[in-house]
Amino acid sequence: MNWFELHNADEVPSPALLLFPDRIEENIRRMISMAGAADRLRPHMKTHKLPELIRMQVGLGVTKFKCATIAEAEMTASCGARDVLLAYQPVGPTVRRFLALAKKFPSVHFACVADHADVVAALATAAREAGTRIEVLVDLDIGQHRTGILPEDAFALYQQIAGDSCLVAGGLHAYDGHIHDSDPAHRQAAADTAFAPVDALRARIIQAGYPVPRVIAGGTPTFPIHARRPDVECSPGTCVLWDAGYATRLPDLDFLPSAVLFTRVVSKPSPNRLCLDLGHKAVASEMPHPRVLFLNLKDAQPVGHSEEHLVVETPEAGVIRIGHGVYGIPWHVCPTVALHSQVMIVREGRASEHWEVTARRRVLTV
Repeated sequence: MNWFELHNADEVPSPALLLFPDRIEENIRRMISMAGAADRLRPHMKTHKLPELIRMQVGLGVTKFKCATIAEAEMTASCGARDVLLAYQPVGPTVRRFLALAKKFPSVHFACVADHADVVAALATAAREAGTRIEVLVDLDIGQHRTGILPEDAFALYQQIAGDSCLVAGGLHAYDGHIHDSDPAHRQAAADTAFAPVDALRARIIQAGYPVPRVIAGGTPTFPIHARRPDVECSPGTCVLWDAGYATRLPDLDFLPSAVLFTRVVSKPSPNRLCLDLGHKAVASEMPHPRVLFLNLKDAQPVGHSEEHLVVETPEAGVIRIGHGVYGIPWHVCPTVALHSQVMIVREGRASEHWEVTARRRVLTV
């Protein structure tokens, strides 16, 4: 049997997301090896949102994590993390929730990012009223133009943070999610160009007498590049599970696909067509097809996709029966995981337990 096939497929409802812990553990070990040491890693847990995976990483020496939501941060703190960054500028009620989170887990170090003077002022006011201090990293825009302040404009913001007694200047956060060139040399050049202003800003801040405790840089595509820089924390996410998109676009990154969608043929509307129970609600659909790379269905071409159905055309349709199990690797695993309230865990070819995808929820207790 192939590594992804289930001995007990008849017992597994579809659609289902299967996870393979042995392959996940190997990916974590490869992440640590690429970083050079576990303490250089600050993996983003938004890919999996699972307490069991946090515990697995902590067990291998990873203690720092990056999150996007308060729920993710709460779950991560409850699973043994010692240092948690909310890499999402807190506004509105999130400021109050962030302070409540730090109070609930006093042994965990929390920090957040900010890219605007008004947000920094609001954080300082909230910290002062709560009688505490908040560590804030400046969020830098180094090319994605989604959030962040341009490095050349960020010095005054860093001064504002460092000069407030209720805040702690925690360093710089630089995410280069726009860089995903397939050619490693082109990716290296793009990452170096994007990071150069970060280096210049760090030097200016240090020259002015302020500390820069940490620089957190990159995502999965640029992970090996930033891993070669001294004094940079790396924050890959997807490589813990891997997916078809990155495996196709980044063949130089040697990680194992560890999340597999299991679906079934539910109808055969025409001689060359199959309908699978793998709709928008089971696989991430924000990108063009292919949204899943099938492992045991050759030459399948998607021709229709809706909430509960995926229709494909394949020359194999005539010999495939209704109820046939099909396995596929999601093109984009992070939002795919978030569509599933639980994942099935496969050990020695059998799916016999499940894990709750805890942090897909927006609110846990805080």
